[in-house]
Amino acid sequence: MIRQKIKDSLKVIIAKYLQGKGITGRLNFTLEIPPRNIDADFAFNAAMLIAKKVKINPRTVAQELIDITVKEIPELIEKAEIAGAGFINLRIKNEILYKELETILREKDKYGSFPENNKEKILVEFVSANPTGPLHIGHGRGAAIGDSIVRILKHLGYDVIKEYYLNDYGNQMLVLSKSVEIRFRQLKGEKIDFPADHYQGSYIIDIAKRLISENRDIDEVNFKYESVKEILSWIKDDLKDFAVEFDDWFSETKITADKDKNGKTEVDKTCEYLLAKGNAYVKGDALWLASTKFGDDKDRVLKRSDGRYTYLASDAAHHKNKFERGFTKLANLWGADHHGYVARIKACVQMLGFDKEALDIILYQFVSLVRNGLSVTMSTRTGEFITLKEVADEVGKDACRFFFLMRAPDSQIEFDLELAKKQSSKNPVFYVQYVNARCSSIIRESKNRSGITSEIKNINFSLLNTKEERDLIKQLAAFCDTLALSEKTMSPHHFTVYLIELADIFHKFYENYRVLTGDANLTSARLKLIEGVAIIIKNGLNLLGVSVPDKM
Repeated sequence: MIRQKIKDSLKVIIAKYLQGKGITGRLNFTLEIPPRNIDADFAFNAAMLIAKKVKINPRTVAQELIDITVKEIPELIEKAEIAGAGFINLRIKNEILYKELETILREKDKYGSFPENNKEKILVEFVSANPTGPLHIGHGRGAAIGDSIVRILKHLGYDVIKEYYLNDYGNQMLVLSKSVEIRFRQLKGEKIDFPADHYQGSYIIDIAKRLISENRDIDEVNFKYESVKEILSWIKDDLKDFAVEFDDWFSETKITADKDKNGKTEVDKTCEYLLAKGNAYVKGDALWLASTKFGDDKDRVLKRSDGRYTYLASDAAHHKNKFERGFTKLANLWGADHHGYVARIKACVQMLGFDKEALDIILYQFVSLVRNGLSVTMSTRTGEFITLKEVADEVGKDACRFFFLMRAPDSQIEFDLELAKKQSSKNPVFYVQYVNARCSSIIRESKNRSGITSEIKNINFSLLNTKEERDLIKQLAAFCDTLALSEKTMSPHHFTVYLIELADIFHKFYENYRVLTGDANLTSARLKLIEGVAIIIKNGLNLLGVSVPDKM
């Protein structure tokens, strides 16, 4: 909030300056946080941008802007200096930091929320793995990213729904059904070959064994229903253990098989709409989407010549359904292998009369596992793969989620299994969680002290005047900036970076200063600082779906 307040003030100052120079239009300057070795809180580049327009030395422009800034907003700025070729470094007044700390202490878990955002209704679809087997660790990373995005958006005040698109229709369901049936027959003693293109995993045998244990006769078993039901129960259990629960499980069958009173499915009606609008055409008995009109590299088949719809037709109908349910913004989280699908689905959205910019598609890279410096095999030709449950059971849900979120979605993750289990500062999730445990311990110990005040109005925050204390408050205030950046990029990895940096700054403070001192006033002020740290650590870890232990 501090950063935004300063930037808003600078926008007004710069607009007046530009007007005085006869320059029209807005200036897209940046307000950055400089490196820690620079004695400044913020730096902005407006002078260099303006200098190019007015053909004046940027340091001259910078000095003129500094003179105006310190005059216009003296309540915010303590000092402004020129740096380098024309950057302007700002140091804000301590009182601004103290007020922000008070805001954190008052608002607690609501800090950084904007209730007015609830007018926007957002649907985030993620995981959406085919119910043809257990979730693997790639699905786990998608689950962690998607769930944390939702947590961040909800914290910001948006009305958000989590959706799992259940691909329970089509050829893969037939193959799954047949795979279980053949294993069932084999276990019953039939001599029958298992096709190489069917699902090879041992979990297929487990499903067949369960059906046999129930004394089910082959004629009375609906293999598709039983297989999907069991696999879906595994998926739901694994996600629940991973702190991910969906608001809606949307079945593909609903749009591809369920018919209205006129005998039409939603896919039928979607394709008919596209055809009527001239965005689809018939060629060679097949229905084609004219997706090149909207940025795709070639037109795509919606309906094959044999009458079967493609996945694209189902996806088009699904996105149409999402918008018709009243959502103003959609976000899809897909594996990076779906990169080529982005342009065509955005083309579909546009052809169906919706704003393609209302659809945000986040692509994420998969995960490589490492143990003791050696790569762990992810899969084999026999259909076995490392599941989310295996990894979460080994290292714990917290480490699993935190490690999945330590890089931007489009960056690959190398997951060190042994590091994730360490209870030391080398393990980043332990390092961050330990800050809250330490703060909680200090607060518990303070209960035995006399003369300490807990009323915010009675705290002398000006006693928090060391560099380490100031740095700590500044980092707490950066929570709101991290929220804004995470929303803008639709990536929660900014919070793992932020929390690790906060832990670094906290430990530096803790190593140099006692919280519980012989001075009751100083102790009261530092306790409030510690309380603020605990609030922000808890808020940040909650956004990542990671627990916040009070003792470790």
